[in-house]
Amino acid sequence: MDHDIISGDSHVNPDPRFWSEYLPERLRDRAPRIESDSEGDYIVFEDTRRPFTLLGALAGTDVEDYKLHGKLSDTRPGGWDPAARLEDQDIDGVQAEVLYGGGPLATRDPELRLASFRAYNDWLADFCSASPRRLLGIGYVPTDDVDRAIEEVRHIARRGLSGMLIPPFPPDPDAEEGNVVGGSEMILTGSRDRSYAEERFDPLWRAVLDEGMAVHMHLGARPTRTHEAHFLPDMVMSKLTMAEPLALFIFGGLLERYPQLKLVSVESGIGWMPFVVHYMDHLWHKHRHWTGNRLPEPPSVYFRRQILGTFLDDPVGVRERAEIGVENILWSSDYPHGETTWPNSHASIERHFEGVPEEDRYKITYENAARLYHLI
Repeated sequence: MDHDIISGDSHVNPDPRFWSEYLPERLRDRAPRIESDSEGDYIVFEDTRRPFTLLGALAGTDVEDYKLHGKLSDTRPGGWDPAARLEDQDIDGVQAEVLYGGGPLATRDPELRLASFRAYNDWLADFCSASPRRLLGIGYVPTDDVDRAIEEVRHIARRGLSGMLIPPFPPDPDAEEGNVVGGSEMILTGSRDRSYAEERFDPLWRAVLDEGMAVHMHLGARPTRTHEAHFLPDMVMSKLTMAEPLALFIFGGLLERYPQLKLVSVESGIGWMPFVVHYMDHLWHKHRHWTGNRLPEPPSVYFRRQILGTFLDDPVGVRERAEIGVENILWSSDYPHGETTWPNSHASIERHFEGVPEEDRYKITYENAARLYHLI
């Protein structure tokens, strides 16, 4: 191609030993650590000793050689070394990447969990400082306390990160402590009856807009189990379940109240979006009166104005791009996950965009992301 490309969804895989450097000193003796034996590496944290998982770091591995567990040394250094990452971007012909991954610790201890948000965000900011216009980090924000969330939004903006990520559903303020499971997907165990459209979150959205950031949600609203019997169907559902939190943002009136707020659905694909957009309009026309829904415009208006989605391997979504909105789509390489297009991203784009006008290709693979993350 004769223009740069930007991945709207790529990942970091920080060495777990970073916690002992970035957590507050009083908590460092509780940080995760690595133990090794002849079978592989193990992450030891609190009362668990789990094998080091490779699924998020298989870039460059032949698919016949994929395996679930192994050693940190089996993964590409680009997951945690910014110099190696920039080299891998050059190999793939990618100008910049939006970076997710890592995230807060999966702990029930509220002090340690909150501290881990700041520790991870600071590590990511340091990683991205190697090349701020090529490494676009997305900070993780706790949403169980609105004031704490605003504080973290301000902090990640000061540190130069490019956006903020929240779990698909807010924690239930009336639930017992510790209803958030940490990790890169930030899946909630709290109530699905809660909604970010609740007025208590309004100060958070104003802070996000003040900082010029978009809001991101990653990989749907349900956890994916890595056991062989569950992994494949869970991965299918991890894409489709993103429709639920997006519908809550729209039908709850949040996007109507904040027309400048941008929401990004990350790694959930886009092929399902044309149906969802159409069906939400159908429901609004048929059922808004008896349900008391006060949206003044059909849901598609808010979706096309404010929601973007990333895709990896989704020819259906590209084909139906006009129904979604060409300006609403971001291509991604998913580096270094097992589904990544690295190091053949340009060839993958050529397959996806055969017969697609150059103007649309340019927007989806570069311009939309460049505008969203203030690169142009």
